[in-house]
Amino acid sequence: MTTDRPGISVVIPCYNEEDNAAQIAAAVVAELERARASFEIIFIDNASTDRTAEIVRGLCAADPRVRLIVNTRNFGQMRSPTHGIFQARGRAVVGMCADFQDPPELLGRFVEQWRAGFDIVLGVREQGRSTFVFGSLRRIFYWFAGKVGEYRIIPDATGFGLYDRKVVDAIASLREPEPFFRGMLVETGYPVDIVRYPRPGRLRGVSKNNFLTLLDFALSGLASSSKNLIRLTFPVAALCGMLAAMSLVAAPIAWLVGGAGGWWLVAAVVQLQFALLFGFLGLIGDQARLVSERTRGTPLVVERERVNFPAEPRLPVEPRR
Repeated sequence: MTTDRPGISVVIPCYNEEDNAAQIAAAVVAELERARASFEIIFIDNASTDRTAEIVRGLCAADPRVRLIVNTRNFGQMRSPTHGIFQARGRAVVGMCADFQDPPELLGRFVEQWRAGFDIVLGVREQGRSTFVFGSLRRIFYWFAGKVGEYRIIPDATGFGLYDRKVVDAIASLREPEPFFRGMLVETGYPVDIVRYPRPGRLRGVSKNNFLTLLDFALSGLASSSKNLIRLTFPVAALCGMLAAMSLVAAPIAWLVGGAGGWWLVAAVVQLQFALLFGFLGLIGDQARLVSERTRGTPLVVERERVNFPAEPRLPVEPRR
């Protein structure tokens, strides 16, 4: 087995992808050989219940450039792919799905842009027709994320793309226990080159996502991309405090003109209680965030098995060409 650092590492997370594993590996090999790039392919299996791991073991036996990590259980669609990316040895890393929703024919373009000097090259999928409800929810999510986020989330970027080694190392240094990887790419501050591509007409296999998993992904992305979200309680507390002050001013005026000043006083007390409640919730939430940031260290996944990984430590960074 060669111990040289590959130019490109392609990380393919999978869960029950027995129909796609061999085909996606063959497509990736063809594209990267056409691009004249040295490479490794890392499959990280999230405890599939079908023959995915068995098929990839066969690929590993046939080609030492193919590697496999098998998790002890399903660690979700954020932690498992990121762990695979952190295990990659290449001078650049590509993250892509196993079911061909990320077209392998773009790999040559990604490598070309990276060789030209871009540190992050992201594929952005053009959205086709969708239902009014789903399209509206997407727009609301990106609008809200843009308002409360500390950095820009690129709409319709799924994380499919190429990332230079220094970008991957910068993200790894953050030690995020629930990594929203495509957001963290932007958080590093490295410039992003975008490659747009049409939405595939048909995927191989069935998507493992449903409304609840997509909602969980969206909420995790919002929570990890902005501390402003947890601090929204502070402006709410300030608003309630202002309303309480206005009600206190209105109470004696209402008594003077013969109105129901008592109700204004009750309203002031209630609003003051809400102001105190939201203020303390904000303080507690911000303290919890600080504790979380200072005590990160939870492993992303627990591995059951590794196949075809070299034993030596990671090599130093080398030039792109």
